[in-house]
Formats: sequence, C-alpha cells, structure tokens
Amino acid sequence: MNDTRKYIDDMLNEIKKERDQLQVRLHLAKLEAGDEWEKLEGKLQMLESKARALGDATSEASKGIGAAAQLPGYSVSGIRFGTQS
Repeated sequence: MNDTRKYIDDMLNEIKKERDQLQVRLHLAKLEAGDEWEKLEGKLQMLESKARALGDATSEASKGIGAAAQLPGYSVSGIRFGTQS
C-alpha cells in the first residue's frame, strides 16, 4: 500500500505542477492579449482619424468641383459645363 500511496501522491503533485504552469501561461497570454489589444485600439483610432480627415477633404473637394461646374465654360475631359448651346 505504501507504493500505491506514493504513486498517487506523485501523480497528484505532477498534476498540480502542470496546473500551476498552465496558470502562469494563461496569465502571460492575458497580458500579451491586452498589449495586442492596446496596439490595435491605437491603430484603429489613427485609422478613424485619417478616415474622418479624408472624408472632410473629399467633401470639400466635391463642393469645389460642384462650384466650378457652375462656372461658364467649365469642362471635364472635354465635356463642357455651364455654357449654353
């Protein structure tokens, strides 16, 4: 019986050791995931900012093109706008 008890104790100790190692790995994985999340959030905020700026610039350009199209004799690729035939 003493050998059986030792075998069981050794097995339990090995399982506890594996559990502890997994807890450490899980903790490290959580930290790494958090770091990656923060990087992604920063990139997303930068992309959103650039998208807003691009949208604003595009809107302004569209207004400028619209205004220019109202001018007499304005043409795009040979098509003339704002003139009367």
